[in-house]
Amino acid sequence: MKKKIIAFILLFLFICGYFILYHRDKELKYIPRNADAIVLVDTKKAVRQYLVSFLSHPSEWFKTKNKNGNEISMRQSGVKIPDFLQVFHLENTRFSDWYCILELKDKSRFLAYLKQSSFAEKGNNLFQKDHLFIKIEEDYCIAGTTNSAFENIKRQFPTFSKKTNFSSDQFIHGSLGSISLITKGNIRNFPVRLNSDNIEISNGENKDFSSVISKLQKRNHFVDSELNKDNIQKITSIFKNSISDSVQVNYLQATAELQQVNDTIITYGYDDDFNEVEKKTIQKIVQPNYFISLKTSMPEKTLQYFQNKKWINAENQFTAIPFQPNIIEKKTNRIEIRSTRNSISLFTTLNENYIFIKNNALLFSGLKSLNSKEKRIVSDIDYIFYANKRQEYYIQLQFKKRSLPLMLRWRND
Repeated sequence: MKKKIIAFILLFLFICGYFILYHRDKELKYIPRNADAIVLVDTKKAVRQYLVSFLSHPSEWFKTKNKNGNEISMRQSGVKIPDFLQVFHLENTRFSDWYCILELKDKSRFLAYLKQSSFAEKGNNLFQKDHLFIKIEEDYCIAGTTNSAFENIKRQFPTFSKKTNFSSDQFIHGSLGSISLITKGNIRNFPVRLNSDNIEISNGENKDFSSVISKLQKRNHFVDSELNKDNIQKITSIFKNSISDSVQVNYLQATAELQQVNDTIITYGYDDDFNEVEKKTIQKIVQPNYFISLKTSMPEKTLQYFQNKKWINAENQFTAIPFQPNIIEKKTNRIEIRSTRNSISLFTTLNENYIFIKNNALLFSGLKSLNSKEKRIVSDIDYIFYANKRQEYYIQLQFKKRSLPLMLRWRND
């Protein structure tokens, strides 16, 4: 009899564990039909990965989170945590505009959470904190990096109760998350994997770029990059200063270093006799020193294109780069843009398509809007690496190696 009871209890626990940790609603209800990019996070896989990390680090078992008794956590905020967190981008909107729709199970609790998190009420159930906007609509909330499409999204609410054409199986296959691009009904997926000390995004087999990364780390530059024509066009198209195909820029090589410099601010006031007085204030700012080489078979045409775009001023500075002073020069088969404060040189090419950005302590002076936890996370980043080979893309966000994996690293903050 005891064996049957034990077996029944084990079966019950197994079933409960399955529904809590594995069973998921794969229907994606809150992705509008005009979305052209989707970020999915498998929240139950995240919980499983967290539990594995937690159980394998006994030193964390008896630690408590540093918070007061009245503080509301995200899980207690009145938001229903979906099986798949659905973040989307709408077509014909800015690259930086992203949205997410969540169900509310306790509206008053959620309002208390927003107040605790220092969201400012803007009226009509709209709240803002820095670049994050939240709009409450009945039993839902819309979160976004802007509120420009909130009304458009609200009008689509009636369709969310109907059967959707989207399923998680179309976007995610065993990874923790995915970034998906939708073009004319075609879906291209980029799985996201969270490892012990890095995050990887790739749409193919993970190529071994360790030798390339090792060489770049030894250079110790803030930025190093080599890009072919296709990568130049794809990356610059994200920003407003995209480069036309007619320019025939076939190759880019760039490097940059950061430097703290003194900046003089001149203001004018009046003394006691109402005479105008010039006041000079010295402040320290961070500026990059850089060298960019654009290989082209038609440097004259490229230079003329930049001039037509009004990217070159009277001092022969390339103003599409917001950091001056610099100088732009036409060479035999290339255009060179370099800062004039401190000259730096390009290194030997690696014949790869890549962008390498190494973290630098000088960056933190410009991150005043971040809270202490966010600053700790940013300071823990070692480098960001992007690479492309034919149709395969790879991104690695590498954090500094610590005793704890990323899943546990900031849990007590």
